[in-house]
Amino acid sequence: MSFETINAINVFFLCVCLYVCGAVCVCLYVCVCMCDDARQLFALSAAAEEQGLLPDDLSNVIQRLWGDGGVQNCFTRAREYQLNDSAAYYLNDLERIAKSDYIPTQQDVLRTRVKTTGIVETHFTFKDLHFKMFDVGGQRSERKKWIHCFEGVTAIIFCVAMSAYDLVLAEDEEMNRMHESMKLFDSICNNKWFTETSIILFLNKKDLFEDKIKSSPLSICFPEYTGPNKYDEASEYIRTKFEDLNKKKDTKEIYSHFTCATDTKNVQFVFDAVTDVIIKNNLKDCGLF
Repeated sequence: MSFETINAINVFFLCVCLYVCGAVCVCLYVCVCMCDDARQLFALSAAAEEQGLLPDDLSNVIQRLWGDGGVQNCFTRAREYQLNDSAAYYLNDLERIAKSDYIPTQQDVLRTRVKTTGIVETHFTFKDLHFKMFDVGGQRSERKKWIHCFEGVTAIIFCVAMSAYDLVLAEDEEMNRMHESMKLFDSICNNKWFTETSIILFLNKKDLFEDKIKSSPLSICFPEYTGPNKYDEASEYIRTKFEDLNKKKDTKEIYSHFTCATDTKNVQFVFDAVTDVIIKNNLKDCGLF
């Protein structure tokens, strides 16, 4: 399936999600045009999905719905339903993406989301060093497939979506995503099998967190938090909450970094630091450091 096909289908379903969630708000506008667009959206979608194309008439319908006040009002409540972080990015750029000569930009590629299922092994070379990386599914149903594979690895990179502090799990709407991440981090960081394993904590999506914290208080996740809802203070509080889970601070260090996966310069800087940590610990194991 081509990238254009994936984007066409993704954008379509994102808009359907937004429209369904915003149906009540849209109806309040009593706009016949919007109702017609809604019907067209469902009518045109089947053919678009089957063909893997985003025709002009469907693109225009989606753009009009995305510009509707009711849909926009509901989008401000996106944390209440499971909406992809990149929804606004693609919908705001739909006119460009829908062009027949569309070529994905680097940001278009970086903002795609593919759910990890099972274990995905990747080999690559960086700074003349050969890396073997295992990407594992973070969803609850995936953990039993990978937890046993960690023993003997050089380092564990644990990624946390900072922007998920006010969200719940898709598979358990009673569980806050940040709390679930802390629970998993605790079980890995303090596992007896990983006593000698470097733990590198990526506090990811810092850009989304910086924007969200202005309107969604951190106390949603941490009721005891009384500090200002500003990026610096709130992000440091989250970092401290994770690092405090380490029960062996005197012998085990957590290497934490604030990251933005769509910022290539930030990723380059962080990966340089991660590589240095891995090299240093390997030298220690060999008695050379």
